[in-house]
Parts: sequence; C-alpha cells; structure tokens
Amino acid sequence: MTDFTLFDMLRGLWGGLQWTLGLSLLAFVLGGTMGLLILFARMSGSVTLRTFAKVYIELFQGTPLLMQLFMLFFGISLMGLDISPLLAAALGLTLFTSAFLAEIWRGCVQSIPEGQWEATDSLAFSYWEQMRYVILPQAFRIAIPPTVGFSVQVVKGTSVASIIGFAELTKTGTMIANATFDPFTVFGLVALGYFALCWPLSLFARRLEGGARVTR
Repeated sequence: MTDFTLFDMLRGLWGGLQWTLGLSLLAFVLGGTMGLLILFARMSGSVTLRTFAKVYIELFQGTPLLMQLFMLFFGISLMGLDISPLLAAALGLTLFTSAFLAEIWRGCVQSIPEGQWEATDSLAFSYWEQMRYVILPQAFRIAIPPTVGFSVQVVKGTSVASIIGFAELTKTGTMIANATFDPFTVFGLVALGYFALCWPLSLFARRLEGGARVTR
C-alpha cells in the first residue's frame, strides 16, 4: 500500500482545482453569451421567440443540474454519439448558466425607468439602438453585482460534474480519499479549495453591491 503525504494530496487536488476553475470560466463565458441571446429572445417582439425563451428558461431553471448532466451525458451516448465528460459538463453548465443569467439580466433591463424607453422613442431610435446606446449600458451596471454573485453558484455547481466522471475538484478528492482512506482530511482540503475560489467572488459581489447603493 502506498503512503500518501499531505503534499501528495495537495498536489493531486491542485490538478482538480485547475479543472474546476477552467470549467467554471468556460461555463460562465459560454453561458453568458448564450444568456444574452436568450435575453434578446425573451424581450423580442416575436411571440415565437418569447415562447421559446420562456420554455428554455423554465426547463433549465426547473430541473436539477444533476438531471441535466445525466440526460446530456447518457442520453447523447444512447443515441450512438460519443461525448466526453468534459464536453457534457461544459454543455450542461453552459445551458444551466445561460437560463439563470438571462433572467437576472432581464430583471436588470426591466428595472430601467420607462422614461428612458420613451425618451429614445421620441428620438426615433430603433429597438437595437435603444438597447445598444441607452438601455444595456445602464442595465449592465446594475447587473454586475448579481452576475458576480451568481458566478459563485457556477463554481459550486461544477462539483456535480463529478457524477459523470469528470475529474474536477470533488471527483479528484473522491479518488484520493479512496486511495488514502482519509476522507476527513481530503474533503476538508476540497472544501478549502472551493472556499478559496468562492470567497473572493463573494467579497467582490458585496463590494459591488455597496458601490451600486452609493451610486444610487
């Protein structure tokens, strides 16, 4: 039986931590891009697009992330297509993140006073000009604190990817705990790893919220 030192555990967990960080960034960037498209669809004048966006948001907000990853990973495999745990995890987290960000940002856009819309109407702005030059710049400032706050949920959500075999921090910790028979130490270190990623984001979000209150 191989003896594992604390350094060996930390070295192994460091690899998982990097995958957790990478998966979080990927999900946040892709989810943010898709969330913006869903936001436009949700607020468009087309009934079809609004209905599609509403169903999309309800579907991914109303089902557990764990089930979404199961359906993506095993469902696509059952159709005869090979999908790697990394691709399934990235896709699942992107869809999950985009649904929540679209709703967060829709609330921010709708918080812009009606007078702003009316003022741009009086200047004969098109819908896209209204959004680009007046509404989105103001909504973006309002959206920063809740968006950063939601990023903490994305980081913690990556732990669910361990269930489909993706070796992020939780999965790496499980493998090391099985090898060392020391789950208390290993999962204590895993918890510290998530804390190291999430705590700065939480502090940043609170600071932004404080700044937003002062600005108002």
